[in-house]
Amino acid sequence: MLRGEAGVGKTALLEYLLERAGGFRVARAVGVESEMELAFAGLHQVCAPFLGYLDRLPGPQRDALATAFGLSDGEPPDRFLVGLAALSLEAEVAEGTPLVCVVDDVQWLDRVSAQTLAFVARRLLAERVAIVFAVRDQGDVGELAGLDELVVRGLSDTDAGALLDSAIQGPVDDRVRQQIVAESRGNPLALLELPRALTPAELAFGSASPDPLPLAGRIEQGFARRLAPLPGETRRLLLVAALEPVGDGALLWRAAARLGIGTGAAAAAEQAGLIEFGTRVRFRHPLVRSATARSASPHDLQEVHRALADVTDAEQDPDRRAWHLAQAAVGPDEAVADELERSAGRAQTRGGMAAAAAFLEEATRLTLDPARRARRALAAAQAKHAAGASDAALALLDTAEAGPVDELLHARVDLLRAQIAAASRRGDDAPPLLLRAAKQLEPLDIRLARDTYLDAFAAAFLVGRPSRGAAGVAEVARSVRECCATKPPTRASDLLLDGLALVVTEGRRAAVPKLRQALQGFCSPDLPTEDGLRWLWLAGHVAHRLWDDETWEAVCSLYVRLARQTGALAALPIALRSRILVHALTGEFDEAAALTGELDEVSEATGTQLARWGALIIAAWRGREAEASELLRRTIPDVLSRGEGMGLAVSYYAKAVLCNGRGRYSEAQSAAETACEYDDLGPLEWPLTELIEAAARTGQRETAGVALAWLSESTQASGTDWALGIEARSRALLCDDDAADSLYREAIDRLGRTRMRVDLGRAHLVYGEWLRRAGRRLEARKHLRVAYGMMSTIGAESFAERARRELVATGETVRKRAPETRDELTAQEGQIARLAAQGMTNPEIGAELFISPRTVEWHLHKVFAKLAIESRKELRATAFG
Repeated sequence: MLRGEAGVGKTALLEYLLERAGGFRVARAVGVESEMELAFAGLHQVCAPFLGYLDRLPGPQRDALATAFGLSDGEPPDRFLVGLAALSLEAEVAEGTPLVCVVDDVQWLDRVSAQTLAFVARRLLAERVAIVFAVRDQGDVGELAGLDELVVRGLSDTDAGALLDSAIQGPVDDRVRQQIVAESRGNPLALLELPRALTPAELAFGSASPDPLPLAGRIEQGFARRLAPLPGETRRLLLVAALEPVGDGALLWRAAARLGIGTGAAAAAEQAGLIEFGTRVRFRHPLVRSATARSASPHDLQEVHRALADVTDAEQDPDRRAWHLAQAAVGPDEAVADELERSAGRAQTRGGMAAAAAFLEEATRLTLDPARRARRALAAAQAKHAAGASDAALALLDTAEAGPVDELLHARVDLLRAQIAAASRRGDDAPPLLLRAAKQLEPLDIRLARDTYLDAFAAAFLVGRPSRGAAGVAEVARSVRECCATKPPTRASDLLLDGLALVVTEGRRAAVPKLRQALQGFCSPDLPTEDGLRWLWLAGHVAHRLWDDETWEAVCSLYVRLARQTGALAALPIALRSRILVHALTGEFDEAAALTGELDEVSEATGTQLARWGALIIAAWRGREAEASELLRRTIPDVLSRGEGMGLAVSYYAKAVLCNGRGRYSEAQSAAETACEYDDLGPLEWPLTELIEAAARTGQRETAGVALAWLSESTQASGTDWALGIEARSRALLCDDDAADSLYREAIDRLGRTRMRVDLGRAHLVYGEWLRRAGRRLEARKHLRVAYGMMSTIGAESFAERARRELVATGETVRKRAPETRDELTAQEGQIARLAAQGMTNPEIGAELFISPRTVEWHLHKVFAKLAIESRKELRATAFG
């Protein structure tokens, strides 16, 4: 990324690069200020020359890119799937000849193009593709943050003086010369343009008055001065060029003819060095374009936009035509507002929510009828929120509420306010706002009301109880039970909602049948995609709290698969985090770590900010204290600032696991007690098990007993082997007689029939510890060996060390295990190795991990080298097979 102020030479450097790109294919795009509202306009500039390669892309990617460019109809594509498609397209083009792509004036690209190209840039690794961006210093380049950067600075005073001397004809006073060099700060364009603002007398005998404008403003002002003496017809022609963003020469002259401008008007502008007319029209510098537009009167602007609208093909380019019509309107115009609304619909279909929001905002401005204006303002606010511009959305909601708002619209306004709060860092605000919106929607739209109640439940779970002012699950549950549906609910989401309400109002046992029925619905192939992406994470949370390990794994796997297949990268980080927790608690730490690496990459690419629960839990179970402590140090303030009680519960649970593994039971008890404070459906089961073990070891039997009562309510209601095995293990820790022996055996038997290897290993560990203290050394060794083997294989290092110490105490000699070779692989290499060992091809792996096939191949070469193998067949014979 080249960064620098206007006129410093970024475009010249790009041209220098392209002149020397012999043997490369070239793609280029230029951001244009008046084009910023057209979705994918910049990306289309880059990809248009290569659309002949579209059929070579995987189906979902091909369809996403074709829909984004309006080449075919389809569901609105996820913008990150469009990004993956663009990456694949460029990689495909570059297979034959390397590709260099330059993107100038990024600050004026439409937002979705900037986001998509940044996504592509961050995922370039082994592809024969180079992308160079150029952006103004003051531009918003949040999407490009973190790319390699070259700051383009001004010339040295010596070089600046030499350039200035080459541009000035006639004598110049040395003090004037020094002042111009100083004020230009070495900016080449300023050195060429600032002297034009001075008269020969001022150059020769004295300086002009200091100008308070920023340098870019002064250069633009200089261009405006050069426009002033041009003939009026020439200035109007330049205005047509300035407002016609794509530089289409034929279109420009058609508009000029509409305005009565002849071809002779071009000569004076070209002679002044301001513009080049040809098949493509190019201004000398973007500041000439902006100076032309800013110096025009409102009447002239409207006339030119009207002419451009008249000559723009309504069939081929309806959206640009609608935008020109909007800018030409002198007051409210319902017909134009209707056109803009249709353009917004097309933009939404292509996945361009920022463009849709801009069209709807303009439609709102041009609408006279107060009721219709309010509805359009709400639609614009919804689009702004979807595009990530929540502050602008809130301002539009104020406009919507200023009109004659009916009950349904008022409820939808409240709903959007709640959704904005939920998506922001103000987590505490979301549950009461969602609850209020749901109540308002009840008599108006029962289905939307129930969906909103479920969102309120989800928000309340996340908030927990860090803020006593937030609406909790109890308040939501009471409202749900009072909500009268016209017919029995049949959707999985409805069953989930009613089941959660039953948990609160009638207890877990009463709710289990309804919740299990809901989970079956969420695992059904008939589950609507929208419902899955919206609530599968909540269904997974419920499956875990029902101690249903098989359904928990199935739901979370489905969530990741659905997010990948649909290209829903906005949902993928949440899906990955859910799946990571399953892997972690089933002892699949390598798989969890691989997904953690992917989660970090996808979160960076999408700008998603999620607390790193998964990485924290993995570090705690692995006993890596330094890593876990650093993650705790960062995660706890983060979730506190978001108002996420669930995040606090998980963080302190992880600390309890870490401390129990290392035998620091007092610290573990304190952390587990803290974790149990933050959930609003009773204490989470995870920290309860840690609390029982820690309190039992410190002699706090009363505390352990209370925790066991809480745990038993949950496990008895569930009745699964996982639930009853955990209860038996926990109850055994509090027994001193022979009952402990049978309880430990029951725990091992039940947990052995589940996926939960971590819990089974711990059952063997605590049973072995109990047997050794009871003097039954031979029996203790048997279970401690199993625990040591399981925990070492899994990678639960601190628990394995506990087992090793206990074995040594029985008189057995135990050597610490050496780390496996697979630990040398990075998380992404390990994940690619696993997928390749399963038989997936490079394109299939690339589509799953949102990287190109060439990058997959590059990683596999490194995997083979590290494992000292030469083929996929050998890979399947390793631990990855």
